[in-house]
Amino acid sequence: MKKVFTILTIVAMMFFVTSTIQAQAENAKTEVKKEIKKSQNDQAGEKKASFHQELKKRFVEGGPAFMGIVLLILILGLAIAIERIIYLSFADTNTDKLLNEVENALEEGGVEEAKELLRNKKGPIASIFYEGLERMDEGVDAAEKAVISYGNVQVGQLEKNVSWLALFIALAPMFGFMGTVIGMIEAFDKIEAAGDMQPSLVAGGIKVALLTTVFGLIVAIILQVFYNFIIAKIDSIVNKMEDASISLVDMLVQTKK
Repeated sequence: MKKVFTILTIVAMMFFVTSTIQAQAENAKTEVKKEIKKSQNDQAGEKKASFHQELKKRFVEGGPAFMGIVLLILILGLAIAIERIIYLSFADTNTDKLLNEVENALEEGGVEEAKELLRNKKGPIASIFYEGLERMDEGVDAAEKAVISYGNVQVGQLEKNVSWLALFIALAPMFGFMGTVIGMIEAFDKIEAAGDMQPSLVAGGIKVALLTTVFGLIVAIILQVFYNFIIAKIDSIVNKMEDASISLVDMLVQTKK
């Protein structure tokens, strides 16, 4: 009996020791994982911080004159792009739904009912429809001419300030290249003053000169993306305006008959 008790005691102690060792091993693994994760996060934070610091450093090295101009171009270009995107978002309407509402209004209450409906609608297409209905008393031809003329006015409103954005896209790399050329000239001036071709004199000037070109190209690329998006949006709205105008003229012809 004592042997059995002793064996059970030994087994219980071995089980307890084994469980303790396993628990300690699991805790050690957890701590190691935490340390690795913390190290990775610290490294990522250092990389992120170093990226911002490097960007700031390169911007300062490029010189305040041309780098400041390039930054101003970026700010103005983004302001125009955001304003145009917001305007075009409100200008884009569901033309099929609007045409159905105008057609129902013409059938139920005639031209005056349709005009009253359009007074409460926003967007260039609703404005074009309203101008066409305003001339309906002069005939379908007059209404069609009014639709075409006012449509051109609305297209001009959609394209407002887009030419400035195109100008900024062209100016950003130009100022960058100008900063590069001036930086190269300054580097050669230093070589001439030193009377010797020292790599340190040339490398410093060329590095500063090329930074303006890099930032100018980055700004041009960013603004070009916004410009293409805006142009595509304008083309889409203009196509909807043309299709809706044709449908409106057809409805007016049927109403006149």
